[in-house]
Amino acid sequence: MRIAVTGSTGLIGTALVRSLEADGHEVVRLVRRPPRHSGEVQWDPRRPGAPAGGGRGRMNTEALAGCEAVVHLAGAAIGGHRWTDAYKKEIRDSRVHGTGAIAQAVAALATPPRVLLSASAIGIYGDTGDRTVDESTPPGSGFLAEVCQEWEEATGAAVEAGVRTVLLRTGLVVSRDGGAWKSMLPLFRFGLGGRLGSGRQYWSFIALQDHVAAVRHLLDAPSLSGPFNLTAPHPVTNREATEATGRVLKRPTPLPAPAPALRLVLGELAGEVLASQRVLPRRLLESGFSFAHPDVESAVRASLPGG
Repeated sequence: MRIAVTGSTGLIGTALVRSLEADGHEVVRLVRRPPRHSGEVQWDPRRPGAPAGGGRGRMNTEALAGCEAVVHLAGAAIGGHRWTDAYKKEIRDSRVHGTGAIAQAVAALATPPRVLLSASAIGIYGDTGDRTVDESTPPGSGFLAEVCQEWEEATGAAVEAGVRTVLLRTGLVVSRDGGAWKSMLPLFRFGLGGRLGSGRQYWSFIALQDHVAAVRHLLDAPSLSGPFNLTAPHPVTNREATEATGRVLKRPTPLPAPAPALRLVLGELAGEVLASQRVLPRRLLESGFSFAHPDVESAVRASLPGG
């Protein structure tokens, strides 16, 4: 199968491309920098005159011609930056304009791909406290919830063209190479790990290996469309995630990061770090998907060398 992947150099994209190519699929990597080899095609829907693009929110269709599937994962990083007004605009625009460009390009093809898998996030539910939520739960409130709604709506052109469209509502990915755990693991190794704030907020996580497997599952299931929560079936509190990580690394977890300190360091982003999201992957489980790492301790072990 010929499959186009955006965000192919990111944490999930790199692992997904490796998995697809290992199984003999031809992968077209859409990248925003100049291509480095024949398997890459440059695109930038926000910059007029880009090699693979037209005006803002559009791109040409040559890179997607002949593709049976498109996996769209690109978007500016949520963490690692203070949320200035300018960076919040970058978070929103990179997702909404990029997704709109991909959806319009897919819809414009004489022979569209059979499926578009488009990234989203569990941030769409907002802060849910102790309440469990699944794909039937309506969107919540807050900056990320609003961005996620616009992000998903931007796939509309593909949906209207009859392309099977799947929305990947991703939780916290457990990996030593990116995401929250990339920052956490070095601290734990030095005995500096600890809960964030009260530690009572729920973290809905997923092992990187399970995320890639879930994407592959949804890619190959012609009857599945719409939103899917890509989270493990047993969400845990931040305190439980902290203690499990400490057990795996055989390190104490004595040093909490108080909420006021997080707000001082992270600014508005701290509100998302301290938010509680107890998300269940109901539709993924109903579709027959089986998690290799359903609990947080197993997911952390899988993220380590030899895991």
